[in-house]
Amino acid sequence: MSNAPDRKTDTGLKEKTRPKVEKPRLYKVLLLNDDYTPMDFVVHVLQRFFNKGREEATRIMLTVHYKGVGVCGVYPREVAETKVNQVMDLARRHEHPLQCIMERE
Repeated sequence: MSNAPDRKTDTGLKEKTRPKVEKPRLYKVLLLNDDYTPMDFVVHVLQRFFNKGREEATRIMLTVHYKGVGVCGVYPREVAETKVNQVMDLARRHEHPLQCIMERE
């Protein structure tokens, strides 16, 4: 049974109205520049966790290098959190200071 109210149409038939479902909020996953993490490692991270091809990963890495920040992708909150954690875990294991954050779109 639906809790949605019925409404009459011009034809006299009742039509169920559906409750509005909000789209999930999206979050940008960002890489921040530092002076120590090797560029090849950043490209590897982008290919491994964000499914970027070599060219696109290199382009994003250069954006991070020259502008200080680069967008890796836009995802629902839970996916963005997982990706941030994956990147940070790998960076720590390889002793790189790479920072990955998320912010609301």
